[in-house]
Amino acid sequence: MLEQICQLAREAGEAIMTVYHGEAPLDVSHKSDDSPVTAADLAAHRVIMQGLQRLSPETPLLSEEDPPGWEVRQRWQRYWLVDPLDGTKEFLKRNGEFTVNIALIEQGKPVLGVVYAPVLGVMYSAAQGKAWKEEAGQKTQIKIRDARPPLVVVSRSHRDGDELEEYLKQLGEHQTIAIGSSLKFCLVAEGKAQLYPRFGPTNIWDTGAGHAVALAAGAHVHDWNGRTLDYTPRESFLNPGFRVSIF
Repeated sequence: MLEQICQLAREAGEAIMTVYHGEAPLDVSHKSDDSPVTAADLAAHRVIMQGLQRLSPETPLLSEEDPPGWEVRQRWQRYWLVDPLDGTKEFLKRNGEFTVNIALIEQGKPVLGVVYAPVLGVMYSAAQGKAWKEEAGQKTQIKIRDARPPLVVVSRSHRDGDELEEYLKQLGEHQTIAIGSSLKFCLVAEGKAQLYPRFGPTNIWDTGAGHAVALAAGAHVHDWNGRTLDYTPRESFLNPGFRVSIF
């Protein structure tokens, strides 16, 4: 199943790149929360939706581009959680730091995850407690790694303001790097970074796949009260603030 989901992510990436390279119109619009959506988001959504219906017709889908109402999903025990294009702002900036995110949620936990960055040509995947990175045809298992001073990864386009600055001050000696999309989870998972703190708002589709990869690589994904991020259906799609860490 995991390799099939990786292939589906690649196909979604191809649909995104058609727009990225200007072979199809961009068609930018804005949602009610003022976040941008493009033809690439919608094209990737269609590819993933059709692919998951073919591969796993009995499992419902929650995608950022067509989220079902609360009355439909409130009793879901198992579902696909998808962000067809995570990092639309990075896509519009053309910096390559955007991803296709596909996660399988069971009993509130992300048990399978795929994060694909089509411009970078990098695929992260996780299932059954193992995580991998595939790049230039080479697939290797990844695990968290300690480093001193720690490297802290932060969002490129969504700064957390005073809370983040205060947290970093209290952290002591460290280095920081800014990057877009769920690649932040993946940098911790592969041992390049040790900490990703997030205070600002995110939605469950922003984090599900990256959470699966980080978890399988040995990282912890907790809210600021020490509770593991939970994907059990609830009315709001918003996550609490959280941190991804190796400790």
